[in-house]
Amino acid sequence: MIPRYTREKMGRVWSDANRYQKWLDVELAAADTLAEAGLVPKEAAATMRVRAKVDAARINELEARVKHDVIAFTMAVGESIGDPVSARWLHYGMTSNDVVDTAQALLIRDASRIIERDLVLFAEVLDVRAHEFQHTPQIGRTHGVHAEPITFGLKIANWFAENQRNISRFREASRGMEHGKISGAVGNASHLGPEIEEKICQRLGLEVTRIATQVIQRDRHAHYLSSLALIAATLEKIAMEIRHLQRTEVREAEEFFGGEQRGSSAMPHKRNPVTCEQMCGLARLVRSNMLAAYENVALWHERDISHSSVERIILPDSTILVDYMLAKMTAIVSQMRVFPQRMLRNLESTHGLVFSGQLLQDLVEKGMPRDDAYKAVQENAMAAWESETSFRDSVARDARITKYLNAAELEHTFDLQRQLRYVDNLFERVFGAHPAGEKGIANEA
Repeated sequence: MIPRYTREKMGRVWSDANRYQKWLDVELAAADTLAEAGLVPKEAAATMRVRAKVDAARINELEARVKHDVIAFTMAVGESIGDPVSARWLHYGMTSNDVVDTAQALLIRDASRIIERDLVLFAEVLDVRAHEFQHTPQIGRTHGVHAEPITFGLKIANWFAENQRNISRFREASRGMEHGKISGAVGNASHLGPEIEEKICQRLGLEVTRIATQVIQRDRHAHYLSSLALIAATLEKIAMEIRHLQRTEVREAEEFFGGEQRGSSAMPHKRNPVTCEQMCGLARLVRSNMLAAYENVALWHERDISHSSVERIILPDSTILVDYMLAKMTAIVSQMRVFPQRMLRNLESTHGLVFSGQLLQDLVEKGMPRDDAYKAVQENAMAAWESETSFRDSVARDARITKYLNAAELEHTFDLQRQLRYVDNLFERVFGAHPAGEKGIANEA
């Protein structure tokens, strides 16, 4: 991933130096385990533990010659050990993917811890802003058209609940990736045996893959990339909503605009939702990487190498992008400017049309046949919409309607607070009494 979208901690996870270090961690865990079992001289394992080092530049230099990354790695590490007697036990009984797949699990574990923390921090911001606007009226829109009243807090509470489901899904997918394998070239464990494999993985803090070929099966990776794609989709959904709310004709919310920031080289008045637009674009990349992960599931027999080149891109890039996107969206939501008066003005701009559903329900409840009620309400609604006049005044003059609803009852029909009377109940469903950052997980999983 290009530096523009790479945050420092996540960038370090996927550096060549760290990747090779994880390979070495696997090799040393194997040597120590084999020494305990009496299969490798204890002196050799101790020497490797003290002397073995990774030099990314040297490994890359050797790979350019031998055209095999793991062989280049073992050659370079062997050089660092210095003692040929001890170095010959490096990589004993193992195939390349025993190291690569198991080390990849360690890399994914580190990357996942960063992303999980990002998700929890994002949840905390959503929690705060949802409660800030819990009772701020806003028009709900379906098909982009005014529907019925909501509150802006309810909109954010929906984002919060979805983020909690993402946390739950991501944790489950991440655990699925925390598996190693040391079962050899076709997965039959013939060289070291299942017990040694289990002990090596345990030493690394990983679960052992119950069965594998030369590689851990890639359905796990596809599931992991799916969870990242869902996170990106949620962030895109929020970003797109803010983009719509920032449109000049709406202007109910907007991205923070810095004092030195400029929106257009030609139009000095412009304040564009550029970061939200960036989020929508980057989400496309994460989703496309998910498709590549699904293509990696089918490999020839006990393994081919077609997945390897793909994963060198999609695993670093997807985790780097999701980390970047979560940090950006956390900043966007926390600094987002909200305009409650504009929200109320927009809600009222159709002169009461947004209460047509409530009027229909009240008329039916009072005994008016539903089809008759629908026709009467729709006729008044269409007339008010076309003439931009008061829907409420129109229905108050319609004898078909006043036959069933008196003035006080019509007042109740057009009461905004009646529409919003269950907001607190819905917040209790979503947030309950759970601590910040963990709210709703049990209910939303």
